[in-house]
Amino acid sequence: MDAVRLIAAGRHALAQSGAAMEIVGEAWQAQALAEGLGSWLVAAGPRELRSEARGLSEAGSRGCGVFDRAAVLGEGRPPTYPPRAAQLTGVSDVRQALLGLQTLLGEVGIALVGVACATDDEGLYWQCIESIDAADESSDRVRSLLRRLTVHERGSASGVA
Repeated sequence: MDAVRLIAAGRHALAQSGAAMEIVGEAWQAQALAEGLGSWLVAAGPRELRSEARGLSEAGSRGCGVFDRAAVLGEGRPPTYPPRAAQLTGVSDVRQALLGLQTLLGEVGIALVGVACATDDEGLYWQCIESIDAADESSDRVRSLLRRLTVHERGSASGVA
């Protein structure tokens, strides 16, 4: 599935999430998408984006690592869903995918602030704080990629690729 569609699905799922663990699960999904999109850009994206894309992939991977997987996936049960990122087959519009991911990561951060403020569970609180930091780091990587993409496109438009 195309990255833009996966990101839209993630935004929709996050918006439909009500319970704290659903929101945390969607935050994990968003980080997996960041990792997947970064990996795709490293392998098949514009050459000028590859080093920055590697950073996005690594940030997404670290972001996935901050979550208590057993809690996200249901207290040690087998995962009820694979990461949405596993469905990533391509990126038809790199700019739109990056802009969508940036929006998703911002929405994840806001949702996690809500969970952190509403919980009495200290473990969940700190997991949310670490996850907010991870989403912010991934978002910084996306902004960097967007800047580099703009420079690349301007160079291509002027014939200096």
